[in-house]
Amino acid sequence: MAVEKSRRPYQATYAVLALAVGGYALLQSLVIPVLPTIRAGLHTSQNSVTWVLTAYLLSAAIFTPIMGRLGDMHGKERLLVMTLVALTVGSLLAAVASSITLMIVARVIQGVGGGVLPLSFGLIRDEFPKEKVMGAIGVIAALAAAGAGLGIVLAGPIVDALDYHWLFWIPMIVMALTVVAAHLVIPESQVRTLGKISWPGVVLLSAWLVALILGISEAPTWGWGSTSVIGLLIGAVVLAVVWVVVEARSAHPLIDMNMMRIPAVWTTNLVALLLGVGMYAVFAFLPEFLQTPTSAGYGFGVSITHSGLILLPSSVFMFAFGMLSGPLSKRFGSKSVLVTGLLVGIITFALLTFAHAAQWQILLAMVVEGIGFGLAFASMSALVVVAVPPEQTGVASGMNANVRTIGGSIGAAVMSSIVTSGMRAGSYPRESGYTHGFALLTVAAIAATIAAFFVPGRLRPPASMTEATMPHAELGMVAGGTLVGDESE
Repeated sequence: MAVEKSRRPYQATYAVLALAVGGYALLQSLVIPVLPTIRAGLHTSQNSVTWVLTAYLLSAAIFTPIMGRLGDMHGKERLLVMTLVALTVGSLLAAVASSITLMIVARVIQGVGGGVLPLSFGLIRDEFPKEKVMGAIGVIAALAAAGAGLGIVLAGPIVDALDYHWLFWIPMIVMALTVVAAHLVIPESQVRTLGKISWPGVVLLSAWLVALILGISEAPTWGWGSTSVIGLLIGAVVLAVVWVVVEARSAHPLIDMNMMRIPAVWTTNLVALLLGVGMYAVFAFLPEFLQTPTSAGYGFGVSITHSGLILLPSSVFMFAFGMLSGPLSKRFGSKSVLVTGLLVGIITFALLTFAHAAQWQILLAMVVEGIGFGLAFASMSALVVVAVPPEQTGVASGMNANVRTIGGSIGAAVMSSIVTSGMRAGSYPRESGYTHGFALLTVAAIAATIAAFFVPGRLRPPASMTEATMPHAELGMVAGGTLVGDESE
């Protein structure tokens, strides 16, 4: 069976990977606009229902690098199937959940699906023809980013036509079919990393990520100056330092610290962190801004569905320009495409800060966001994948996606604190809260652009990446020590 699968056209593998990544991306954001509906349906409190998002972020932050590492060790196709099974089971439990506890457990299981991204990037690098790798990575990365926005668009129509349970029934059906397709179609990668999992590294990684995201997520409720939040944030820093020390000394680290010190890796991760701050904060708070009734002195009083349609151009253009990122990277270099995308992205936040009095202004901002983020996210994935040895593709790309999730958590929490500052109980936030929040996101986008200039323009393959160890998909992509397309930089 494995022989027959290896003979299938790579396009079949590509289609299955796109379906897997698209389904995972939708599950990231489908619940964002309908949390009040879920709260009412499960008869729970506002604080409790926020864990439907927080638990998912925590789980994804922990399992994304772990699943990437396991895929590098034991086979990416095998771990991809297991990841898709977790998404299917988690969606099923969420669909039938009649209590907030079961819903949170379901979302934790769904978070295992974060492994879809590093495993997909690894399979593309290992199995695709060399001339197709850059473009394929660009499209998958764009699909992951655009799918998160598309979930916000689809949530309203699904809830209006059916009910919120179908936000999980539909992905469950799609994921179940994808499990079968992945098992039958995708060949097992032959690129492996010998070794074992560093369980102390896993525990410490989980601990500092839980402390960080829990502290940031609860800060708007508990207060940024509260003992609990300060204690969690200090604890996160201490645990992160201990984790780095343990991983650096481990014979089989979960995250290779030498890899993380590669200039193209750490600079791209910094860009991902800062860009994640803006992207997730916009997706989380712009629908609320649009749905605010005009009696509050701002907003448009639109429905969930209408607000989703206003955000739709972001997803459409993000996917379209993500597809263009590969060809553009070959011609102009991945760094040039990244910087261009980030410069365009700054315009998005500037528009939201200074021009949000009419719906067409926000529509324009969403078009600009789609163009900029589509180029940036796709080129970031390509930069990380080509900068590391093939056996570390999964964990490196997984960490990049993980850093983006952490940035999103930080951005959403900080934005929440700014927007709700001074808000009276039972009232709507002040317009100035949104304005100040969008201004902060503009600063984050500018910082991301500055960081992008430090990304190496000429990427040299790591010393361990020789023709003997490099998969056929990567041969020819690195020529003369330079990433094809980056000669001009």
